[in-house]
Amino acid sequence: MARAFAPGNISCVFKVIPHADPARMHSLGMGFTVTEGVEVTVSKHHETEVLFNGERINFPTVRAVVNRLTENSSVVGIKVDITSPLPLGCGFGLSGAAALATAYALNALLSLQKDTEALAMTAHIAEVENRTGLGDVCSQYHGGCLVKLKEGSPLVADRLPIAEQPIYYRYFGPIQTSEVLGNREQTTRINHAADVALSALKTLTNAKRSHELFNACFAVSKQFSVESGLLSDARVIDTIAGIEAAGGVASMIMLGNGVFSTHPFEDAIETRLVHNPAGIVTSFQLRVSS
Repeated sequence: MARAFAPGNISCVFKVIPHADPARMHSLGMGFTVTEGVEVTVSKHHETEVLFNGERINFPTVRAVVNRLTENSSVVGIKVDITSPLPLGCGFGLSGAAALATAYALNALLSLQKDTEALAMTAHIAEVENRTGLGDVCSQYHGGCLVKLKEGSPLVADRLPIAEQPIYYRYFGPIQTSEVLGNREQTTRINHAADVALSALKTLTNAKRSHELFNACFAVSKQFSVESGLLSDARVIDTIAGIEAAGGVASMIMLGNGVFSTHPFEDAIETRLVHNPAGIVTSFQLRVSS
């Protein structure tokens, strides 16, 4: 067996960078990793099987990683056991985290000796091909509060000088990433709003210090959520308005019907912005009986 962990990621702003080559398609924007994420344990099996919190699940992004990393081996199947306290489809980047942790764990299990950048690209390509994400893997590969401004480089990001700190969130329900990424009219509106947000982020990162910078980034994210048309759920709108009325800053989780803030609010769950990237937790071999 081999085991790896990848943190969840909250995306604040994103711009879709389309490309025919999935290794060149990605997103620009800003986001940060959190304490919770996914832990993935892999083992050789008579068939490929994916479990999420103990239940079998259809997870094409993870299967794509398994297929890619086992295509030149004699392995018949892989059991991928994913555990997480975070919900799927609610904007925490779990598909990217699961893909990345699976890649790291398989690399250890099968002694593939691939470097972490190659493994991260395998996970990123699987996300793009299955329309489950465009930028989470990059964030989870580096860890921390990141801004991505370089087009054509899916794993390039700059870490902002934001300290590890509590973050509060509440999610109301999922948004299907594939439906958003597959809607050309919506992605055009998103990218127009993202251009404005990215311009503001460039200015902020050159002028603001840590505390001021994070609050200012929240404001940019909130404006992006409005201008992109993604902020449409009344529960999310009302929750953000309540936080702002109490003197706090908040925005919408991308992509999910959820809210995040640096301030506690009603029915919020506390997490923490962390700098830790994905990596191997433990790696050990077990003799498998025939």
